[in-house]
Amino acid sequence: MKKLILMLMLCAPMTMFAQKFGKVSTQSVMQAMPELAKANGEMAAEQKRYENDLKAMQDELTRKSQEYEKNKATMNATKQQETETELQTMYQKIQQTFQDNQQALQKKSNDLMEPIITKIRNAIIAVGKAGAYTSIFEDGSVLYLGDNVKDVTAEVKAEVAKMK
Repeated sequence: MKKLILMLMLCAPMTMFAQKFGKVSTQSVMQAMPELAKANGEMAAEQKRYENDLKAMQDELTRKSQEYEKNKATMNATKQQETETELQTMYQKIQQTFQDNQQALQKKSNDLMEPIITKIRNAIIAVGKAGAYTSIFEDGSVLYLGDNVKDVTAEVKAEVAKMK
């Protein structure tokens, strides 16, 4: 039993020295990917379309509200009530459309980013396996890294480029 413990104690330092660590800046890798620029362009176009739709709805509400205020004095009580209800319904529709648009934009963003993130993750795994790394950390999220940690960002970028 003592021999086993002694042997484990002697082997432990060797396994500690055999460990290899890397760090990567996924933000830097992502910024270098043409897929990100394309995704950002699609998101900007979608957002602009939603903004234009909402602006048209708001302009219509404003126009009808101003028309109502101008003609309110000449309307009977029933017509006033109908118009106020219509304006309130329009306002609620604008609010609902805004919320729906926000959810749609979030879903679109997730859908566009998922393949990019998967590609980066696969590249990190490939670099980790090829370089026999024990661990690869996100640059900036570890509080202390010793001198034996290699920055593998360039290697991950090269791996991502090969995946096209």
